[in-house]
Amino acid sequence: MTTETANRTASARRGRQMLNKVPEVTIWFWIIKILCTTVGESFADWINMTLGVGLNATAAIFTGVLVLVGAWQFRLDRYVPFVYWLTVVVVSVTGTLYTDILTDNRGVPLRDSSAVFALILAAVFGVWYARERTLSIHSIVTFPREAFYWLAVLVTFALGTAVGDWTLELTGWGPGKSVLLPAGLIAITTLGWKFGAQPVLAFWIAYILTRPLGANIGDWFATPKSEHGLGIGTAGASWIFLGAIALTVAYLTMTKADVTPNGYVAVAPPRVGPRQHAIFGAWAVVALGTGLLLHHTSQQPHANPLGDEEGTSSAVSEPVVPITAPDAGSAPATKYSAAQLAPFQQIVQDELVLLNAGSQAQATKRITDLENAWDKAEKTLKPADPAGWTLLDGRIDVVLHQLRATSPNPTAEKTALNNLLATIG
Repeated sequence: MTTETANRTASARRGRQMLNKVPEVTIWFWIIKILCTTVGESFADWINMTLGVGLNATAAIFTGVLVLVGAWQFRLDRYVPFVYWLTVVVVSVTGTLYTDILTDNRGVPLRDSSAVFALILAAVFGVWYARERTLSIHSIVTFPREAFYWLAVLVTFALGTAVGDWTLELTGWGPGKSVLLPAGLIAITTLGWKFGAQPVLAFWIAYILTRPLGANIGDWFATPKSEHGLGIGTAGASWIFLGAIALTVAYLTMTKADVTPNGYVAVAPPRVGPRQHAIFGAWAVVALGTGLLLHHTSQQPHANPLGDEEGTSSAVSEPVVPITAPDAGSAPATKYSAAQLAPFQQIVQDELVLLNAGSQAQATKRITDLENAWDKAEKTLKPADPAGWTLLDGRIDVVLHQLRATSPNPTAEKTALNNLLATIG
C-alpha cells in the first residue's frame, strides 16, 4: 500500500491521457485520509446540528460544493495536493450526510443502508474493472477512470458511515473504546499486505475502514467529558483537524513527497498463489470473528450511544422514563441546594419557553449552555453527591440527545426537559 507507480501503458486506452491524478500511497496519504474522515463526521454535525442548519439543507449545500470542487479537480491534468484533498474533505462530508438522510429522514435501518451501499460499491468496482481491467488508484490517468475513482470514494464514505454507526448501535460502545475495532482491523489488513496480500484489495479494505475509524475519533474529540469524550466539541474538533489537514497539505505541496515520478510504470502484482490464498483465508476468519463479536455484544444489555440523535429506535436504547416532581414531604432527589441547581433550572426553563415559541434553532444553541455549565460544575457537584450527580447526568444526556437530534421531535424534547426539571426542581 505504499508504492505502486502509475501504469500509463495501453491499458489506459480510453479518454485523454494525463499524469496520475492521485497521490502516491505513502504514510502521508493515510494520515490525511483519516483526518478527512474525522472532519467529515464533526464538520457535518457542527453545521447540521450545532448551527441548526438542518440535515437536508446541509446536504444540499455540500452537494453544490461537491459539484464545484469536483469540476475543479476534473479540469486538472495532474495531481495537485490542495485540490485533491479539498475534494476528499467535501466528499467525506457529503457521503456522511447522504447516509444520515437515509437513517434519520427516511428511517432506513443502518443494517439495510450498509447492505445497500456495499452492493452499490461492488457494482461500481465491477463496472470499473470490466471496462478498465484494473482498480488500482495508480492508473487514474483518463477521465473515465477518474470518474470511477471518485464515485467509489463517495460510496466508501457513505458505506463506512453506515457500517460505523451500525457497529455503535449493536455494541453500545462509547467514545474512545469504539476506535479500537476499526484500528485493529486496519492493522490486520496492513499486516496482510506486508506479507504479500493482493495490494489493490488491501488498499480498498483499508480505505473503507478508515471511515469508521476517523468518525469515531471525531466523536471522541467532540463528545463532552461527562460522556467520556475529550469535550472539545464539534466546532473545536472540526477546526483542529482542518488545521492539521492544511499543514500536511502545505508540506506535501512544497516537498512533493507524494507525487508519482514521471515515467514510472507500475510493477504488475504477483500472480495469485498459495500465500495470497492463505492471507485471504485469514482475513475471512477475522471477518467471521468480528461478526461473532458484534453479534455477541449486541445481545448484552447496553445503552445505544447514538440514541435519538441518529434517529434510531433500537430496543437496547435507554427509554425516557417520565417522572414527577417529589412531594413536599418526600426526600429530595439529590442533596444539592437550590442555589447549586438554580443555573441549570433557569436554562431548562428557557429551553421550554423557546420550544413552546417554536424556536427550535435557538433552543438547540441554548442547550450548549447547559452542557458547558454542567461540565464546569462536575468537580464540585460530583464529590458532594455521586448518586445525585449520576441521576442528573443521565437526565441531561437525554436532553442533549433530544435537542441535538437531526430530526427533532418537540414532544420528546419537552418530555426530556420536564423530566430533568422535575428532578432538579
